[in-house]
Amino acid sequence: MDMQTSFLDRLFESGLLIDTGIDGLYGRSGQFEDVIAAFERLIDTFGGADGAEAMRFPPGMNRAFFEKSGYMKSFPQLAGTVHSFCGSELDHVSLLQCMEVGEDWTKGQEATDIVLTPAACYPLYPTIAKRGNLPKTGGLFDLQSYCFRHEPSKDPARQQLFRMREYVCMGTELHVTDFRQRWMDRGVEMMKAVGLEVTIDVANDPFFGRAGKMLANNQRDQNLKFELLIPITSAANPTACMSFNYHQDAFGTKWGLNLEDGTVAHTACVGFGLERIALALFHHHGLDVKQWPASVRKALWG
Repeated sequence: MDMQTSFLDRLFESGLLIDTGIDGLYGRSGQFEDVIAAFERLIDTFGGADGAEAMRFPPGMNRAFFEKSGYMKSFPQLAGTVHSFCGSELDHVSLLQCMEVGEDWTKGQEATDIVLTPAACYPLYPTIAKRGNLPKTGGLFDLQSYCFRHEPSKDPARQQLFRMREYVCMGTELHVTDFRQRWMDRGVEMMKAVGLEVTIDVANDPFFGRAGKMLANNQRDQNLKFELLIPITSAANPTACMSFNYHQDAFGTKWGLNLEDGTVAHTACVGFGLERIALALFHHHGLDVKQWPASVRKALWG
């Protein structure tokens, strides 16, 4: 925790991150954004020739799609919903009185049809399902979105609102597992180009409750999730900066994603935690980008 807090303090003092008074909710400086933009261009360099269809969704998604996704079964502790005032003038007076005396003014708020996006790929599946059967070659999609997960922390690498860049592949089992392996190889190569030492290890998602432990064990046993780990605030517990996920036919079945011959599509995705990668670069190379090794600057800025 001390290492996390001291690194966070240094990021605040340098102006790279801007304190908002809420753990895990930070503003970013122009320099911080420039590093993320440069790394995204590096992603494009590695993945651009694959011909993915680019889509950009907002950080909120259709609540009905969110409910159908099953997210609340697995990760209720991380979800964020959007509520609004839907009352009368009298209710408004009551709300203002509550605020005046410091009482809870949110109890009259009602859920809207929008929830905060938990992962960049969640709005994609129902969107593609509406198109009908996938072509023979399957589908490949390039996504980027702010995502929300309710886990306040002093660790600057565990933010509540953060950006995720993703490639999602839909097709046969062989097609999507080849895609995942290709990006695991690329991930190591990319991080080497920017001077970061990494390890790749089998992983699991933070499933909720006792039943979640069984799901996590199954996920590990079947090698469905791997993470690319980089030490940021702890050498003993390095941070997952990329993830490589094989969903089998779970999303294909849930959303009705079918291949040209009518069989259920398998899906896989690779995710980049953009803030985490930027933080790894600042941690390893220093807070002044001008002092970074020439090879790293060349890889990012040419």
